[in-house]
Amino acid sequence: MVTVALSTLPAKFDYGPQFKCVCQWKVLQEPKPTVAEDFFFWGLNVPGNTENRVGSNVTLVNVDRISGLNTLGISLARLDFAPNGGLNPPHTHPRGTEILVVVEGTLYVGFVTSNPNRLITKVLYPGDVFVFPIGLIHFQFNIAKTNAVAFAGLSSQNPGVITIADAIFGPNPPINPDVLAKAFQLDKDEVEKLQKLFENA
Repeated sequence: MVTVALSTLPAKFDYGPQFKCVCQWKVLQEPKPTVAEDFFFWGLNVPGNTENRVGSNVTLVNVDRISGLNTLGISLARLDFAPNGGLNPPHTHPRGTEILVVVEGTLYVGFVTSNPNRLITKVLYPGDVFVFPIGLIHFQFNIAKTNAVAFAGLSSQNPGVITIADAIFGPNPPINPDVLAKAFQLDKDEVEKLQKLFENA
């Protein structure tokens, strides 16, 4: 009987719905009437500022920007890349798959599978589309001498992002350098230099 009941549940769900807080069957905050602005965002036509250490900018439109995305399981992003090496560094989305379309420039993109860590890469041109499966480490790198622009759809209203280098070398408080030295087969002083580099990243 339980098996039959469970088999009727949907196989797909959003990992991050923003449910309202209810106490004793009363909504704690009086809901406001829905308006058009709850479903609207302005500005994805505006290039992001790529003058930073990695030469890229991600403008994310998720449930924090459009409250109407709540429980819908989708979000969108614009990615801008500086010429000659603008990089969206290796990162992962723990709660969403990403589908990327290039609209300007040339991007070298890729992701790493789970163990045994196979690298899957492709060079993308305007109109090309590439998928990054949920939870896998991936990147986008501008290999052209011109700006590059891409748009990405994500299968969650709140996909999250973990930038790998920042997470390893720049958390607060820092990871014990002995742990990282052994994991990466580095000298402890090299690890401490990397931690210093990323502590204010």
